[in-house]
Amino acid sequence: MNSTFSHDDVELLGKKTLYKGFFKMEEYRFKHRLFDGGWSEVVTREVFERGHAVVVLPYDPVLDKVVLIEQIRIPVLESAVTPWLFELVAGMIDPGQTSHNVAVKELKEETGLAAMSVTKVNQFFSSPGGTSERFDFYWAAVDSTSATGHYGLAVEHEDIKVHVVDRELAYKMTSNGRIDNASTVIGLQWLQLNYRDLIHSHCEK
Repeated sequence: MNSTFSHDDVELLGKKTLYKGFFKMEEYRFKHRLFDGGWSEVVTREVFERGHAVVVLPYDPVLDKVVLIEQIRIPVLESAVTPWLFELVAGMIDPGQTSHNVAVKELKEETGLAAMSVTKVNQFFSSPGGTSERFDFYWAAVDSTSATGHYGLAVEHEDIKVHVVDRELAYKMTSNGRIDNASTVIGLQWLQLNYRDLIHSHCEK
């Protein structure tokens, strides 16, 4: 199913930077075509610009285990049971980098693992109502028996703990709310739907 409209159905009237630091906040003024015909009034929206990122699901198709990382996320301090979240590997794509290379690099930096293969699955927007950020989602075939310890870059104030869990337990953690960040939930739900194919293809190699 295709969308009714395209870029040609948006008239960008203005764009200005409201804040520029580690991230940016931009103000957009625009008009757009309406489903009932005609054009909208002028709309103003603030957009959080943080660039694009990768998310990597480290999965061991031999032992049927998932490698998760745990780290503090201060933005959820007031709304989560604990600000230490269980997550998949992730990292920002800096200018001049490819998402595949970032996926390989972040996997090593955050888990100490070198993947046997890294495969792109799809891409998705993290919160398109307020930010332009897009995730490129990969799964990485890993040997989970060597996944242990603490990782992260001191210069980025990262303090990351590695966990190896059964796939079924990881999926259950999304169902009971213990894992409640979007990219990790999406990745583990995808794995639950596709793990048989991943195990089968790995066995054939």
